[in-house]
Amino acid sequence: MTPELHQKLTAWRRHLHAHPELSLQEKATAAFVQDKLTELGIPFKAGIGGHGIVATLTRGTAQGRVGLRADMDALPITEDTGLPYASTTSGVMHACGHDGHTASLLGAAALLAADTSWSGTVDFIFQPAEEGYGGSRAMVADGLFERFPMDRVFGFHNWPGLQAGTIAVHDGVVMASGGRVTLTIEGHAGHAGMPHLTRDPVMAAGHLIVALQSIVARSVDPLDTAVLSLCTIDGGTAPNQIAGKVTIRGTLRFHREAVKDILLARISEICAGVATSFGVKVTPEIVMGVGVVINTPEEAGLARHAAERVQAPLRRDLAPSMAGEDFAFYLQKRPGAFVWIGNGELRDGAELHGPRYDFNDAILPVASSWMAEVAKTALASN
Repeated sequence: MTPELHQKLTAWRRHLHAHPELSLQEKATAAFVQDKLTELGIPFKAGIGGHGIVATLTRGTAQGRVGLRADMDALPITEDTGLPYASTTSGVMHACGHDGHTASLLGAAALLAADTSWSGTVDFIFQPAEEGYGGSRAMVADGLFERFPMDRVFGFHNWPGLQAGTIAVHDGVVMASGGRVTLTIEGHAGHAGMPHLTRDPVMAAGHLIVALQSIVARSVDPLDTAVLSLCTIDGGTAPNQIAGKVTIRGTLRFHREAVKDILLARISEICAGVATSFGVKVTPEIVMGVGVVINTPEEAGLARHAAERVQAPLRRDLAPSMAGEDFAFYLQKRPGAFVWIGNGELRDGAELHGPRYDFNDAILPVASSWMAEVAKTALASN
């Protein structure tokens, strides 16, 4: 990558950072991507699965076809970086690095457009709505793999705490599957001074939270991996009234379907037990989200080979993460690999989804070069 292209990608990334858009609202971001693709002379199709875009380059006569993916949406988080290019949209920021992923994929497109050494077809997938709103599923439902019949698909996520520019490739599981948990506790409201006339959902909620934390500790094999995090609790309006209803929300994560079955069964049983114990009604609602991200063996090998080709430090020893990624849905349809690229030192509040997070522009050359190289490597392997 030339210094000029790196500088251009940095400017594009910082523009995207300053103008974040939430999931399903990425209209201006998509327009920006389309403008840059036009500037690069790369044809594209827009409006796929919402604001999704697929750009396509074809060279030579080879029949192989490979997909490269980046996500475009931001998060409902208030930025606290103080950067000159900080978010200009109140309460919204690129706290996960999707601005950098998008810029990196534009960089890969620029590199491949200028490279005459490869033959085949590369599809550049700019995906909306990754942050829990099913953007990958929507693009697939809109005919992604029928309209662009790629054989394999690759992507990456920046990874704070991993040395900048290091590429981590997992054999098998990369990131977790999960679901959103909503627990509604309905009691009988009344005067706080006469609690015997009520059925207290707040007290029941306290016992429910403690009991649910026993699931991972006592119902899941210690050699397995699971998370049940209860993150919000809402109930009551006055300090002298026992509330009528409490709502608890959280998330569950796992790497194996058998563990999911244990989690769901135990949540249901504990909710029923607490309901009986405290004379309240407890309704659990669990909406499953993305699947497990699992690299296929051959494609993980191609990802490693591409990392070596771009002379990036390579790691194969990192444990999978309990974070989720809807890249999993592509991997349910096509073989592929999802890698992590180190974002550098992890500072307090600068982790993924943190208010002081920022994508490291220094890794743009590695990210773009790896994406371009893994596409060439995959096409050559055909």
